[in-house]
Formats: sequence, structure tokens, C-alpha cells
Amino acid sequence: MLAYFLAFLGGIALFMYGMQLMGDGLQKAAGAKLQKILEAMTGVLAMGILLGAVVTAVLQASGATTVMTVGLVNAGLLTLKQGFGIIMGANIGTTMTAQLIAFKLSDYITILIFIGFLMQLLARKSRTKYLGQVMLGFGILMLGMDMMGKAVMPLRNYPGFVHFIEVFSSNPLLGIGIGMIMTVLIQSSSATIGILIAMAGQGLIPLEGAIPVLLGDNIGTCITAVLASLRANLTAKRVAAAHVMFNVIGSIIFVVFMPFFIKFVLLVSPDGDIARQIANAHSAFNILNTLLFMPFVNPFIKLVEKIVPGKAEIISMRPVYLDKNMLNTPSIAISLAVKEVVRMGELARKDVRLGMEAIQSFDADKVKYVLEHEPVVDALERDITDYLTQMSSSEMSESLTTRHTGLLHACTDIERIGDHGETLAKRARKLVEDDVVFSDEAKAELLQLSEMVLRASGRSLEALEKNDKAIAEDAVRLCREVKQYQKEIRKNHITRLNEHICNPTAGFVMMELLINMKRVSDHSKNIAQLVQGTF
Repeated sequence: MLAYFLAFLGGIALFMYGMQLMGDGLQKAAGAKLQKILEAMTGVLAMGILLGAVVTAVLQASGATTVMTVGLVNAGLLTLKQGFGIIMGANIGTTMTAQLIAFKLSDYITILIFIGFLMQLLARKSRTKYLGQVMLGFGILMLGMDMMGKAVMPLRNYPGFVHFIEVFSSNPLLGIGIGMIMTVLIQSSSATIGILIAMAGQGLIPLEGAIPVLLGDNIGTCITAVLASLRANLTAKRVAAAHVMFNVIGSIIFVVFMPFFIKFVLLVSPDGDIARQIANAHSAFNILNTLLFMPFVNPFIKLVEKIVPGKAEIISMRPVYLDKNMLNTPSIAISLAVKEVVRMGELARKDVRLGMEAIQSFDADKVKYVLEHEPVVDALERDITDYLTQMSSSEMSESLTTRHTGLLHACTDIERIGDHGETLAKRARKLVEDDVVFSDEAKAELLQLSEMVLRASGRSLEALEKNDKAIAEDAVRLCREVKQYQKEIRKNHITRLNEHICNPTAGFVMMELLINMKRVSDHSKNIAQLVQGTF
């Protein structure tokens, strides 16, 4: 009995490894950046469903698609409705694995593995190597299926197991619970379906018992999105909640109408082919459930928002003000670019402010916010630079050309300010991890310096927005004061080190913080000097 159990575990391992190989190969062979595909989706729900299905079919893992979707929603690149559309599509795409393993390919497993291995070993083109990896992965996956099927065959002779199957086959809720637990433990609904098909192929589980387990698999696979959303924003949490509710409500509906659903599955499946019947039941549930929900998406989204209440703060990684239709009118395009650059600057300043506050009094939420939102500044810098570069082909007056060049330089400085905000947040976390404590005098000096830096950077952005040289001059003055005060703090801190008021570790960290703050001030000064025309 132990030998059969170990063979079963080995079969699961081979199945999951083969699925991973296959998914990696498909993803590489596709050549496209799948996240970019999802980002490019329109507000049309059907398009989101289609993209979710395609991306999941390529990745061979609905969990990967849902995690990616939660990340895109968290970054403000997708709305809740768009994210939900992709997740409905992911549910459909993940059924592709079950359809593949339902083919009777036991006699061809070894030749698939051999051909796939040769393609990987001998092919010169990357695309051919990746396709070889797909074939090798599929062969290993089918080998795992074959091992699982042979390992569970003796269970037909155990009365206790037969009785257990009879019980949960007649009790759909128990079947759903088993499917949920299996998928949560294995972290792969496709692997659970594979186990189900392997056992059904040996006559251990009838279709009536397999379908509730399938429904439980769909609910259990939601755990990936739930875990991904725990440290995400409110909208991302709503996406995860929508995923859970979608599968739970769908499962309840199909349990109520189970006899009709079984008849439908038998109607569209070959007689006596339990593997194909289970695969078709998996696909049919997810397709029909999606079709049922599509007309009611808007009220469903409102229900999710009530169940997961709160006001979501979405900071879009996409430009808010830029309009490519205005590129042929440089004066308007420049004014839009200024607004976007200033918006980007305020986001960078917020990261710096929260990083400095976390150093004064550690707050994990502030550190988390900075680390999550610093990529927004990077993304805006790329988009604004691209917009300004496209504008270069238009004829501009001398003053507009100067303003245009200044904005390009300002984007770079602001992006660096955002980087320093991220560094400050990481240093705040490191202070806690290493149990580094500053003296009260050092903390007071850092607080005053941080206020001066924020004031200087704010005046620089104001000068840029208004193109006001007087404000720029004031900003430059404030930046000089920062530089002078930073030098004073360094002297004071060295004195404290010599007098053993501060320990050497704190002294080293203090010097690093002073450098970060000075550089924020230096980049702010650059922006102000761009306005002055002296940079």
C-alpha cells in the first residue's frame, strides 16, 4: 500500500512539474509580454474575458493571471470591472489543461518526451527550443497522469474507500468541500482536476461525484487571488472578493440544477469517456457561469463594493493629463505636459515625505505605500518622456523649445527624487530590523531637515508649474539652506559620536540619510534652475 501511495505522490509531482515546464515554454514561445496585453485591454467586458482566457491558456495557470490582474488593479492600470472580466476569462482559460489531459495519449508518452528532449537539445532557434520544452512538459505531465491512474487502481478493492466515494457522490456539498481543500493544499486547480480524471479513469469516481469536486476546485483556486490582495489596495481586495463570490454563487446555481447540468455534459461528451466528460464539465461550468454573469456585471460590482466597503485611493500609473491629439498644437501639449510633470513631482514628494516620517516613527503601512507607489513615478517618467519626444517633431517657438527641454530634464530629476523616497523607506525598515536608535538630538535635526527639504522641493514644483523665476529663486535659496544645515548636522553628529552619545552604527546610517536628503534638495534645485534658465 505504501508503494502505491508513494507512486501516487510521484505522479502528482511529475504532473505539476510537467505543467510548469509546459507553461514556461508556452509563455516564452508566445514572445509577447503578457502583462502588456492585459494593460492594453479596452473597457469592453468581452475583450477582458477573451484576454483573460488567452493569457491563462498560455500561462497554464489561472493563479498567475489572477495575481497579475490584482497587481494591475492595485497599480491603477485596470478598473474593478476590467479586472473582474479578466478573472472570468481566467476561469475559462484554466480548463484548457483538463481538455489536453483528457486525450488518450498513454501510448505516446515516451515518444513525446523523447521528441521534446531532442528539440530542446538540438534546436538552434529559441522558438523551436521553447516548443520542445512545451512537448517535453506535456509528456511529463501525461506520465504523471499515468502514474497516478495506476497508483489508485487498487483502491477499487477497498470497501471503505468505495463507501466514502458513494457518500460524497450523493452529497454535493461534501464534494465541493473536498475540491476546495485539495486545491488550497496543492495550490493548483489543474492538478486537482488531473487527480480527479486519473481516479475517474479507474472507475473510482462517477461523473455525479466528480462535478461537485470540480465546483470546489474553482472556489479553492480563489485562494491565490485572496493571498495576493492581502497587501494590496481596496480595489484589488474587491477583485479578489469578486473572484470568490463569482465562483461560490456559480457553484450554488449549478448544484441546484445539477441533474440538468449532468444531462448537458453527457449530451456534449462521448459515451463512456469519463475523462472527456469531466474535462467538458469543467469547461462548461466556467463558460456557462460567465455567460450567466455577463448581463449582471454592473449590479454585481456594486454588490462587491458594498460587501467590501471603503473609499479606494487609485493612483494611476497612466498619465492623467497627456492627450496625444494635442501634439500638433505644441502650446497646449506643453501645458498638459507641465500638469503631468507636476503631478509626478507631487507623487515623488509624497514618497519622500512618508519615507522621512517612517524614519522618525516607524510605520509599516507608510513604507509599504512608498514601495508600492514608487513604480508609478517611474512609469510616468517613461510616458511623459515619450510624449515630449513625440512633440519634438512639431515646430515650436524658442520659448516653447526652452520649456520643452526643461520639462525633459525635470522628469529625470523628479524620477530621482522618487528613487530617494524609496531608499528612505527602505532605510526606515532597516533601522527597525537592525534595532538602530538615534539620539533625541539627531531625530530633532532630521525632522527639521526633512521639513526644509520638503519645503524646497514644493517651491521648485510651484516654480515649474507657474514658470515663475521669482519662486524659482526662492526655491534655490531654500535648497542652499538645506545644504548648509546638512553640513551643520554632520558636524554635530560627529561630535556626538566622539562623545559616545550616538553609537557608530547609528552614525553610519545618519550619514547615509543626510546624503539622501541632500540629493533630494539638489534635484529640486536643478528644477528651480531650469525655470531660471541657469541650469
